[in-house]
Amino acid sequence: MILNRRARKCLALACIVTALGATVPRTASATDWPQWGFNARHSSSNTAETTINRDNVARLTLKYSVPVVAPLAIDAPPVYASAIQTLSGTKDLLFVNATDGADDFVSTTGSLIAIDAADGSIVWVQTTSGSSAHAASSPAIGPDRAYVYSYGLDGYVHKYGIGDGVETITQGPVRWPALVTLKPDVEKVAGGLTIVESGGAAYVVAITDAYFGDGGDYQGHIVTIDLSTGAEHVFNAMCSDVPAHLGYGTCSDVGGGIWGRGGATFDALTNRLYVATGNGHFNANAGGHDWGDSVLALAPDGSSVDGLPIDSYTPTNYDDLEAVDGDLGLTSPAILRAPPQSVVAHVGLQIGKTGTGYLIDLDAMSGTGLPGGVGGELQTINTGGGTMSQPTVWIDSDDGSTWVYIDNTAWQLTLDGAGMPILEERWTEFFGNGLPIVANDVLYSGINALDPRTGKPLWLYDGGDTHWASPIVIDGAIYLANYGYLSKWGLPATHIVTPVVNDPAEGSIDPADPQSVFEGDVARFTVTPIPPYEIEAVTGCGVSYDGSSWVTMPVKFDCTVTATFFLDAIFADGFDDS
Repeated sequence: MILNRRARKCLALACIVTALGATVPRTASATDWPQWGFNARHSSSNTAETTINRDNVARLTLKYSVPVVAPLAIDAPPVYASAIQTLSGTKDLLFVNATDGADDFVSTTGSLIAIDAADGSIVWVQTTSGSSAHAASSPAIGPDRAYVYSYGLDGYVHKYGIGDGVETITQGPVRWPALVTLKPDVEKVAGGLTIVESGGAAYVVAITDAYFGDGGDYQGHIVTIDLSTGAEHVFNAMCSDVPAHLGYGTCSDVGGGIWGRGGATFDALTNRLYVATGNGHFNANAGGHDWGDSVLALAPDGSSVDGLPIDSYTPTNYDDLEAVDGDLGLTSPAILRAPPQSVVAHVGLQIGKTGTGYLIDLDAMSGTGLPGGVGGELQTINTGGGTMSQPTVWIDSDDGSTWVYIDNTAWQLTLDGAGMPILEERWTEFFGNGLPIVANDVLYSGINALDPRTGKPLWLYDGGDTHWASPIVIDGAIYLANYGYLSKWGLPATHIVTPVVNDPAEGSIDPADPQSVFEGDVARFTVTPIPPYEIEAVTGCGVSYDGSSWVTMPVKFDCTVTATFFLDAIFADGFDDS
């Protein structure tokens, strides 16, 4: 029997720390941000956030900004898991990938860092080495919340215990770490790892592209790893008839890098994986196996038959895109929910480096329902330039419509007169760079909060340049890992102001229920006597009368406001005589 390091550690400690991270349930209000863009669709829309809203977002304050590693070493958003059992107690944890590079492109060591979300302190670190260039992939948290997966600069996906960082190392049929590339010096993983759940199985998916300048003998490819069996499937954008890892000189064509920051996109409704490739030879329309500048649909496990995807889309100007370094696959495919009465059930959006967006029928991507077709898109739009982030998709809570945010422009998915889905531009505002995200009907662009329907600012914060990093909004806080620093914004502390009336038969106080008040704010109350009673005193919390209501001092702790009443002497005498 082969024991991995987790098992050996368990034996050494008499299993005191087994299953760290798997035994503590989340609180009712807590949730996770388990992968790039929140979910496998990479929508970047957190539908579970309830604490920060459009009414209180302007109250956000910086909680901390702490150095994690050397500057310029973090270039991707973190992921987050709540209520994880660690060796030092239960913590909410953030996970970031970082490198030791002196600039954006040179590094020799990569680190996965687990960070205490409460104070920014480091809980554990695991490192890999082997590459000579920068990689900026986000890690991913497994469905069991017991492990976190990260791409290393050695060309492998590594599996770590979520609470203690102990790496799983196995040999044989279930092998960890899992191979992603045989050529880590020319192929890198810049897109986030994707966790896919389908048919009772779960997979971690990695995609590869090239280093700066498209140099070397590289082929973009997708690697899907079964989390239970370790079985891998490989689909190569060049030489797709070889469903295996390609070594140096084993494919006559190079290119087809899969550049999207989100990585592979999974749509549970179509039960397909989607990736978009960049520059490279395309000949699949003539029976070949090269898929440059194309959107590809694969089975959830990444498998293929005869080297073919399930379906594909390639624009008619694929030769021109290759000639001008036009990378159709600059972003990951975005999944859009079609409006009711749409004649197309499943809609995708792909944006290339030239700034053209292609609206695609995901059930018949080129209009034929077969791989290798050219053209057939539903619509093309001009986004104004090649986005360096990813389309963010939000479902409007008021009317159920689908909105898409591309850099600083908002689009809404509607229908034309024939019931075909089309994107219509709604507004453009510039309030920061980086990937837009949406949480609880608030749009965050950079570190600024906007109304998602109008683009009007709700909260502006000078967060500086965020490059490709983006914030995440989770469990009432905003986190940003950027250029070696981790920053957290949250709402001020709250205190309870409790109103009390000595005798409800004599008068009332409104509001009558305990009030949750941000620290430094005041609470207001209306005190009303019931005739013939009058107000005797209103005390507590430094309260005073401003001419219309009773107002507390700025609240710094829990306190009580008490209203008492008295019976006027004249009325009291009259009452006694009667």
